[in-house]
Amino acid sequence: MGKRLLLSHGGGGEESNQLIRELFFKHFGNEILLRDEDAAVLHVQNKIAFTTDSFTVSPIFFSGGNIGKLAIVGTVNDLAMMGAKPLYISCGFMIEEGLLYSELEMIVKTMAEELAVSGAKIVCGDTKVVPKGSVDKIFINTSGIGEVQASDISAHNLEEGDAIIVSRDIGRHGATILAQREGIDIDSGLSTDCATLWPMVERLLDQNIIPNAMRDATRGGLAAVLNEWAMTSDICIELEEQSIPISDDVQGLCEIFGFEASDFANEGTFVLAVKSEYAQKTIELLHTFENSKTAAIIGKATTRKKQKVIINTAWGSSRYLDLPKGELLPRIC
Repeated sequence: MGKRLLLSHGGGGEESNQLIRELFFKHFGNEILLRDEDAAVLHVQNKIAFTTDSFTVSPIFFSGGNIGKLAIVGTVNDLAMMGAKPLYISCGFMIEEGLLYSELEMIVKTMAEELAVSGAKIVCGDTKVVPKGSVDKIFINTSGIGEVQASDISAHNLEEGDAIIVSRDIGRHGATILAQREGIDIDSGLSTDCATLWPMVERLLDQNIIPNAMRDATRGGLAAVLNEWAMTSDICIELEEQSIPISDDVQGLCEIFGFEASDFANEGTFVLAVKSEYAQKTIELLHTFENSKTAAIIGKATTRKKQKVIINTAWGSSRYLDLPKGELLPRIC
C-alpha cells in the first residue's frame, strides 16, 4: 500500500512543509514561487487579463489527461481566448485525507508538463487536506494572469459576414468522460482533447489575424458558445451541419445515449469569429498544428434571425441549435 495524504499534510507543520518542498516546489519551482512569501510580487507592463476556475472532475484520471492537466489547460485557455499570453497562475488544492501520494504526484507532474507548453508559472498556492468524505479525492482551484497581446477580442464584436471556425472535431472531452464512467471500451482509443491553446492563438496573432471573438467550448460545448455570441452581438449564426467536424467515436456515443455532440464539453477546442477575408488563412495556420488538423469553417454570421443559431442540413432544411438545458454530464471539469 502506497503512502497516503494525512490531515497533518495540510496542518501547517512539518508534514505540510515537506509536502510543499518535496512535491510542489520540486515540480513547480521558479524564482517567484521559491521565495516562499505570503504573496507573489509580479511584474506586468501592459493590460492584463485575469481569470479563475475550479475543477472537480470525476474520475480524476481519464484517457488523455487528469484533473491537474485540466486545471492548467482550463486557466491558460481562458486567458488565451482574450488574446492574452499566460504568465502567472495561483493554485489551491483541496485534498481528501487518504489520497495516495503517488496519485497527487502524478497530477502535479502533469501540471508542470502542461505549464511548459505556454510558459506560464505557478507563483503562489495553498494546500488543504480535509477529512475523508469532505471532498471527492481532490478539487483544484486555479487563477491566472495574462498579458494582453491583442485587445478588443469580445463576444460583443461579431458582425454580419464573419466566418465561424472551429479548431478541431468537437465533443471529445465529454464523450471521453461519459465512456469511462459507463465502462465503454472504445477500440479506436478515444481520448480527451484537453490541450493548451495558446500556441495556436499566438501564431494567429503573429500573422496579424485578430479574431473578432474567440471562446473555448467547455461546458455547454459548441451550442453554448454560439448561442451566447448570437445573443450578445444581436446577430444570427448560421451553421452548415455537414461542415461541423465530429469523430465517429463521438457520434456513435451520441447516438447510443441520445446526446448532441454540439452540447458536449471540450477542453482543447476553440471557436473563432473572423472576417471572411481571413477565414482561409486562419484554417491554413490551424492545420499546421497536430491538434487542429480537422479545423473547419462551419458557418457565418448573418441577420436571418437575430439572437438565434440556425443549422442548415444537407437536405435543405433548417433547425435551431438551442442552448443546452439541464446538467448534461455533472462533474465533467
